[in-house]
Amino acid sequence: MNDYMKQLKELIRKNILFLIGAAVGGIGGYFYWLYVGCSTGTCPITSSPVMSVIWGAILGGLLLSMFQKNKNKK
Repeated sequence: MNDYMKQLKELIRKNILFLIGAAVGGIGGYFYWLYVGCSTGTCPITSSPVMSVIWGAILGGLLLSMFQKNKNKK
């Protein structure tokens, strides 16, 4: 069990920017749906709060993961 926790902490440490970006993007996606979203239900992304949160989390995670340093560069 202790080895599992070490691996989990290392995984979180390596991907902290992606996780922060996903959380902030998800919150942003929810607020976008809340204040701007499509009221008719015809917009595939903004008509549902779940889809807005998912797309916001993906975009936020990708945006912040661009700033991670790659340790495999030679």
